[in-house]
Amino acid sequence: MKLAVWTYEGPPHVGAMRVATAMRELHYVLHAPQGDTYADLLFTMIERLPHRPPVTYTTFQARDLGSDTAELFKRTLREAHDRFQPQAIMVGASCTAELIQDDPGGLGRTLGLPVPVVPLELPSYQRKENWGASETFYQLVRAFAGANAPETGTARPARPDGQKPSCNILGPTALGFRHRDDVVEITDLLERLGIDVRVVAPRGATPADLARLGDADFNVVLYPETAETTARWLERTFGQPRTTTVPIGVGATRAFINEVAALAGIDPSAELDSERSRLPWYSRSIDSTYLTGKRVFVFGDGTHAVAAARVAANEFGFDVVGVGTYDRTFAREVRAVAEELGCEALITDDYLDVEDRIAELRPELVLGTQMERHIAKRLGIGCAVISAPVHVQDYPARRSPQMGFEGANVLWDTWVHPLMMGLEEHLLAMFRGDFEFHDAAGASHHGASHQSPSRQSASPADHAQQAAVGAPAPSFEPTAAANDLSEPAWSPDADQELKKIPFFVRGKARRNTETFARERGVATITVETLYDAKAHFAR
Repeated sequence: MKLAVWTYEGPPHVGAMRVATAMRELHYVLHAPQGDTYADLLFTMIERLPHRPPVTYTTFQARDLGSDTAELFKRTLREAHDRFQPQAIMVGASCTAELIQDDPGGLGRTLGLPVPVVPLELPSYQRKENWGASETFYQLVRAFAGANAPETGTARPARPDGQKPSCNILGPTALGFRHRDDVVEITDLLERLGIDVRVVAPRGATPADLARLGDADFNVVLYPETAETTARWLERTFGQPRTTTVPIGVGATRAFINEVAALAGIDPSAELDSERSRLPWYSRSIDSTYLTGKRVFVFGDGTHAVAAARVAANEFGFDVVGVGTYDRTFAREVRAVAEELGCEALITDDYLDVEDRIAELRPELVLGTQMERHIAKRLGIGCAVISAPVHVQDYPARRSPQMGFEGANVLWDTWVHPLMMGLEEHLLAMFRGDFEFHDAAGASHHGASHQSPSRQSASPADHAQQAAVGAPAPSFEPTAAANDLSEPAWSPDADQELKKIPFFVRGKARRNTETFARERGVATITVETLYDAKAHFAR
């Protein structure tokens, strides 16, 4: 067992809660001790939902373990049904309650409730949150859509003439990164193509909606972490094909349009001919050349990490120096994209390993989760969040999708701004001694007559305070103590001289200088070493 300050995923019953909270007319009765009710806060405080999750806990305490906890579960289940009157109920146990082996599924069947009771077997000590969401969605779809499944070997009937092609959108849940906005964006795109969206599930669906999933012509899998298992079952059972392209970025969105058009048997040219995103214009513009070749490290869930790495390399012109995921079920896909981009994959759920890799690679931008945002802030590196787990600030009130053409615009804004702000900080640092920034630097070209009385009478101490307030925050420049003992150390004068180099080439200057020093056995880098290295690499 390992104690961690942060975790990328919770236990599988939190994944089940994400599905239950996303749906309507469904209730989840969770056999759990009193302390496990913390999970409510994830939805009401982080996602800022206007309602509590539809979850009822048994909340047994230590003294209850000496009595009949099974009877406590049955009483709680009966009361939850009578109070909420849902179309269906899920029952399961948290990681702690799993140890007492009360069998919530068996107990639920003995009550003879007038609604379906779906048991969830979620092994808390072998699996995690994303798997829990996927398994919960799969069990619900099998329970409700399975009753309408055709006999094995029955061919899927052809779509009647004149009827529009239709699809289901699968995967969005509660507490998902921008799932709400992605659904709106992709639904609009499909409707422009002339495709009806029958059911969006689990987000916004009822158990009755799940029962009619088989009516659609095909399924759109937006988030494979949650929907891949279910989509494969629907394909086997109902003969519904599924999409495999996640529409993040302009290139992937265009590929997605071609894929759904082929499944629907329609002409996508009108949608493909309209350039709805400004990202291609930016990539062609002179402005993009300022950021071409920026070193970027990518980390997140499998879907977003793979998509972000490709978009960063192919549409922004960044140099992806590392890509990774905390979800081991997507390790193969992440390793494949890392090989494609010529970098090394990092598969870990330990944020300390991620921090070590970022410090080693010294990227100029990190694309990651809220964990990487904290790491990047501590190291003075720009960061944009691309994946769950996220904090409250990543659930904006405005629409801010990641998918589709509008999602590509959001990526442009989100990823470019940290780099541009870094450029601005460099300019502030370069000119902070100029009289235009504060009085202590010298007389203004406007003359003393244009200064306010309060500024004319300011004391030297006041000037010093103003200068301190105007000084930018220090950027990440690891000291010798942060480096391996075999690395050459930087003298204070050399470190100050290095900071005069623009941030967008400073990392390369540092690496070249350290290589130069190591090759010549220089233990301490001085200003002279810095300029000798510059002359050497300029040949």
